[in-house]
Amino acid sequence: MIDDALPVLRRDPVMKRLVETHDPYVEPDWSEFERLCISIINQQLSTASAAAVKERVFEVLDGEVTPETVLAADEESLRDAGLSRMKVDYIQNAARAFQESDFTRDAMAALDDDEVVARLTEIKGVGDWTARMYLLFVLERPDVLPLGDLAVRKGIEQLYADGGELTRAEMREIAEEWRPYRSVATRYIWAEYESDN
Repeated sequence: MIDDALPVLRRDPVMKRLVETHDPYVEPDWSEFERLCISIINQQLSTASAAAVKERVFEVLDGEVTPETVLAADEESLRDAGLSRMKVDYIQNAARAFQESDFTRDAMAALDDDEVVARLTEIKGVGDWTARMYLLFVLERPDVLPLGDLAVRKGIEQLYADGGELTRAEMREIAEEWRPYRSVATRYIWAEYESDN
């Protein structure tokens, strides 16, 4: 997908600079459930805090992050690892949902992006942002623009408005030039934002 995206992204002078400056972030090969848990952990946390909490939670689960290990885990240990009581509930809700329904790449392949978001957001604790992270990272959909992500919004403002405020409509307009590869553009925006912060 990245190779196909580069000629499109290079038409935007700002994105062209990012493409030449950064390697887009490539995720480890997490399972679908692991990636959903990571997104739940990451909700409303800075990148550094989220990474530290994720490491501790995965340690509590002995590196085996499955619906079964989450539901069997000691809740106090999960809270000691840095999860709020609410986030413990959320990852348990996700675990039960994964036991009851098929959220794998294969099962979701026939659904369009909005249908995937609708299914995932039925899980209490999975909002629009978390569902879009799933589209982007798990299902590897090529054209996701997650404007619910603070780093994406701040990154676009830094790159296209010298740090000034932009409305989401203005951001969507800027991103039109990146279609149908807004997911790849998002990865470059994250890379640039992380390098500056």
